[in-house]
Amino acid sequence: MAKKSFNELINSPGMPVLVDFYADWCGPCKAMAPILEQVAAQHQGKIKVIKVDVDRNPAAAQQFRVQGIPTLILFHKGQPVWRQSGVVPEPQLNQVLSSYVGQRA
Repeated sequence: MAKKSFNELINSPGMPVLVDFYADWCGPCKAMAPILEQVAAQHQGKIKVIKVDVDRNPAAAQQFRVQGIPTLILFHKGQPVWRQSGVVPEPQLNQVLSSYVGQRA
């Protein structure tokens, strides 16, 4: 399977895409990982979660002006609709995602 470009990934038809901009050396990013896994499992089939390593993908990080990590950006129909830097508690993240899950174009 060919590797998709970042823009192809965030234009996922029919479902929002949550992108986690992170780095392996980042402590708060490591704290965010289990929260993202839990949220992805709860919204399975309704939302896509993608992790983007800013050290390996600096162009994607620059495109969305990611200055601190972790930064989460939620894309809906290819457009950023929500973003937050730092660790986001699971209840807060679920609340944000719930407002976008199920919206169809």
